[in-house]
Amino acid sequence: MWSVRAEGLGKVYRLYERPVDRVLEWVSGRSRHREFWALRELDLAVAAGEAIGVVGENGAGKSTLLGLLTGTTVPTTGKVSVDGTLAAILELGAGFHPEFSGRHNARVHAALFGIGGADAERRIEDAIAFSELGSFIDQPVRTYSSGMYVRLAFALAVGVDPDVLVIDEALAVGDQHFQTKCIDRITGFRESGKTILFCSHNMYQVKKLCDRALWLRQGRVAALGAVDEVIDAYLEYTREREQQETERQAPVASQSAVLRLVDVTLEGGEERRSAHGPGRDRAGRRLGRRARRRDCVRPQ
Repeated sequence: MWSVRAEGLGKVYRLYERPVDRVLEWVSGRSRHREFWALRELDLAVAAGEAIGVVGENGAGKSTLLGLLTGTTVPTTGKVSVDGTLAAILELGAGFHPEFSGRHNARVHAALFGIGGADAERRIEDAIAFSELGSFIDQPVRTYSSGMYVRLAFALAVGVDPDVLVIDEALAVGDQHFQTKCIDRITGFRESGKTILFCSHNMYQVKKLCDRALWLRQGRVAALGAVDEVIDAYLEYTREREQQETERQAPVASQSAVLRLVDVTLEGGEERRSAHGPGRDRAGRRLGRRARRRDCVRPQ
């Protein structure tokens, strides 16, 4: 049984040189934009109870994919379907009202999932305990640090007990203690048959948490399969790219000129002295600070 399925999924954005070009295009009917495909021709099926990691370089289309799966943006081509309830952590503070307290935002979050009454209060208290925010839970979330945002967002996401949990780089800003708690909770989700889509640049966490991995490159699928095989291929690709970049920059660095002072002659008045290298006497011995001052003759 498939929990998440995407068929021919694609997303294109219109890029304009100037903001006014949007208006001119609408008025004239002539195209004044260029198209950028953030994601193209993606097919993906995630089974219930499976954890899949999404990896790739910045701009590869990872966040676009997760946005399409969660419904925060609509696809240009293809279709996507999710079986069951879905909770996501996509951006810091996404879905939070900055002027509301953490507790108030937690109640709004529960209401959006149709959870109310005593059940909502119980889940909110469990989420607050998991987040370890203490008295800050009653402060406006605009006063929260990035780590506090993640604590609250993750606690609320897992608190609604979703069938599908989507995480986009949320653990990257948490401290080690909280990351360990989150990983343990995600592992518990896997064991209970929940579906997880985990996007991260931390390859160790991807290998630890996921069964399969999806590698995106320039908006297309570069590899999809067993997590160890895909991650190893991706790491090899990044190493080769870094090596090519180093080799490309090496000739430029070798051509950089270095200015070095090797001999100085000072003339003035009745004296003429030659310094054999900066800070050295006639015999080539290094001079101390006071000696160097005495050895200098100001031109007249």
